[in-house]
Amino acid sequence: MKVCSFSRMALVLLAFCSVVMARDLDQDEALRLRQQGVILPLEQLLKQAMDRYPGSKLLEAELEEKHDVYIYEVELLTTEGVVRELDVDATTGQLLKDKED
Repeated sequence: MKVCSFSRMALVLLAFCSVVMARDLDQDEALRLRQQGVILPLEQLLKQAMDRYPGSKLLEAELEEKHDVYIYEVELLTTEGVVRELDVDATTGQLLKDKED
């Protein structure tokens, strides 16, 4: 019985920590990071994402910090009507994730 309770508590703690580890950055913080040369311009990374799916429409773009890594999360609507979620490393421009949302 104690092992089961401990396992549940560990799962809840793990879920909580996962949520806490990601943080959205506001536009002022993003601008400051860009001016300091820490992150690449959003326009550059949006072009990269749009080139991957020509003709797509931008639905949303936001800058997040996950595990001390700055990530642009970009959502696109493709010409086929599919929503794609792309995560791009904001410091290097490397594509980290591309999945159907």
